[in-house]
Amino acid sequence: MLSFFKRASFVGVLAIIPSAIADFDAASQSNIAAYWGQNSYGQGTGDLMQQRLSYYCANEEIDIIPLAFLYSIIQPRIDFANQGADCTAIAGSSLFYCSELEQDIATCQETYGKTILLSIGGATYDEGGFTSEDAAITAANNVWSWFGPDSAGGVRPFGSAVIDGFDMDFESRNTNMPAFANQLRSLMDADTSKTWLLSAAPQCPFPDAAVGDMLAGAVSFDIVWVQFYNNYCGVQGYIPDASNQDSFNFDTWDSWAKTSSRNPNVKIMLGIPGNKDASGSGYVSEDALADVISYSKTFSSFGGVMVWDITQLYANTGYLDAISENIGEPRASVPVSTSTSTSTVPTTDPPTTLTTTTPPTTTNTPASSSSSSDSSDPASSSSSPASSNSSTPSPTTISPGSTLITITTPLTTNLDLTTTIPTSSSTAPAPVPTPNNGSGGGLVHPWNQCGGQGWTGGTVCIGGTTCVVYSVWYSQCKP
Repeated sequence: MLSFFKRASFVGVLAIIPSAIADFDAASQSNIAAYWGQNSYGQGTGDLMQQRLSYYCANEEIDIIPLAFLYSIIQPRIDFANQGADCTAIAGSSLFYCSELEQDIATCQETYGKTILLSIGGATYDEGGFTSEDAAITAANNVWSWFGPDSAGGVRPFGSAVIDGFDMDFESRNTNMPAFANQLRSLMDADTSKTWLLSAAPQCPFPDAAVGDMLAGAVSFDIVWVQFYNNYCGVQGYIPDASNQDSFNFDTWDSWAKTSSRNPNVKIMLGIPGNKDASGSGYVSEDALADVISYSKTFSSFGGVMVWDITQLYANTGYLDAISENIGEPRASVPVSTSTSTSTVPTTDPPTTLTTTTPPTTTNTPASSSSSSDSSDPASSSSSPASSNSSTPSPTTISPGSTLITITTPLTTNLDLTTTIPTSSSTAPAPVPTPNNGSGGGLVHPWNQCGGQGWTGGTVCIGGTTCVVYSVWYSQCKP
């Protein structure tokens, strides 16, 4: 198996070397998806800083890349962490035009055969949905005009580039979301120019509190990548060789796919963190993951693996190769020649949601890097479809009509919870402990777990942050 082109540069070679097509295959169990856009690993410089999209598309092992996130819909806003530096404000709109993404989306699709989705939501989405079904339908039509086929011109963040579908990644309850998703589904079904995909990213507790209404037979999804981390039902709960799994619940999601899903052919993908600090819980070793994948492949709905996020994955040498090997040999590639040359390629959790059962373990949420000074510490990075900030200076106020805008405002990880109940933060004792991700005590970095039933890690947040209670199971340090 070919290893991925990490830290590679190409100059003009694509004109003579065929590239492999490796997009989503609904008939396969070997699909690999990795979220891009939030620089979750938190590096501000160097090879492990989030690179432009086309850099990752050159990797043959990755099939699907959701772009995270369109984090506001009614007043539309996108955030791609450090990769927003080349985006410019669109006059009269709160959106930006990203010329580099326009180029890279086309390159990813046409040269590398990747499936590119736009992930909607994330932890910072706070609009609460829509006031009515009509309002939801109008919003879906707007999203389609911005990111779907370029038929009418107007506001186009990705210019002439057209994504391959949409990902519903909401972390709290919202109203009239089925109407929103169904309108997007209808628009996609009516367009025959390409194969469109609709996906969702629920947490593993079933039913998911955030997108459960869409999953309850209301919306036809092609892919559901379940976040099997930051919850008691994550991959860390898998019991090798046990016929009945007490915590890890892929079987529950397989049953949903076959008995309740509006699309009986929906594929369930195993959502995992790409590195030990990519989530509060749920990261397992390559050997342990091999057992989990082997078990999951016994279910006919299994469609592959989703990873949060791509920067965490690239920082964890060998992990992607292990995933690829364990889900099976790569599908036969279809060589396509390209006559274009390229210049040097530059180098989604809420904590758990409440369910009717009492899980034995606690969850932890992803985190986005808190500042440029913290960017070298993976513990401060985000964990699931989530967001992080770049190492650039303080956030720039965005106003329509301005010229170049660098989007540096950090977003929380895609896994935020449903209810925020602020509590007072504790005062750090002296001497000050070294900040960490909370798992071993001491001061806790922003966006990491600081409490919850059964939690044995740190409970004191670093200065400037507060321990916020999301549920009896989970609390998180938030700025």
